[in-house]
Amino acid sequence: MKCEDLQDQYELYALGVADEPERDEIREHLNRGCEVCMAGVKNARRLAALLGGTAAAAAPSPKLRRRILASVGFEQKRFGMAPFLAAALALSLFAVFYFSGRERDFAQLANRLDGQLRSQTIELTRMNEAFAILNGPDTTVTSFGAGKTQPPKGKVFVNPSQGVLLIASNLPPTQAGKAYEMWLIPNGGKGKPLPAGMFQSNSDGSAMHIQRGLVDVSTSPVIAVTVEPEAGSAAPTSQPLFGVPIQ
Repeated sequence: MKCEDLQDQYELYALGVADEPERDEIREHLNRGCEVCMAGVKNARRLAALLGGTAAAAAPSPKLRRRILASVGFEQKRFGMAPFLAAALALSLFAVFYFSGRERDFAQLANRLDGQLRSQTIELTRMNEAFAILNGPDTTVTSFGAGKTQPPKGKVFVNPSQGVLLIASNLPPTQAGKAYEMWLIPNGGKGKPLPAGMFQSNSDGSAMHIQRGLVDVSTSPVIAVTVEPEAGSAAPTSQPLFGVPIQ
């Protein structure tokens, strides 16, 4: 069979109720590394995991209903409650995939949930990195902007072996196409400032930026922040918003 002939069997295969010929065909496609079938089965399994507990009262198409009933051995000529119970069970399992044939909507939902999970994973990683700096025995902290009528203000945590953690408030969001860039300023202002990462502030003016890696405060005793093009700059192109001695 061709891949397009098997596409409406992916969900049945994912739940282990595909008919034997189609099941064997899908397995053969998977074993030989068919990218179309591998992606289709993967998506069906992902939908099953995401939506398996959210069965709703939604009617599948007549074609799908016949295929579902056939998959559990239902025959129209039989009488009694058992076939109807089997059909109801099958319909409840498959309704989550087929709300009026909207498989594409479910795929988009799955992709959106995957994106949210990735974002949360990235944020968790950032928090772990921040805690590593905060809890380091060699970490020093310097405050800036205190008492000023026009902040930004905040704290800079420096650990020679872990990196720099900047926590700021009253740092307004940048214009479109712009971002904040942190710099390590050489001792005495001699030499080229070293780029130390790009970041954006939140809508409330808060910001947290982490630059991982070794920090030599004897050669770079000041950090500064400027507004730069979103892609970053090799050297500052604007006046620093603030500078903080970290030695």
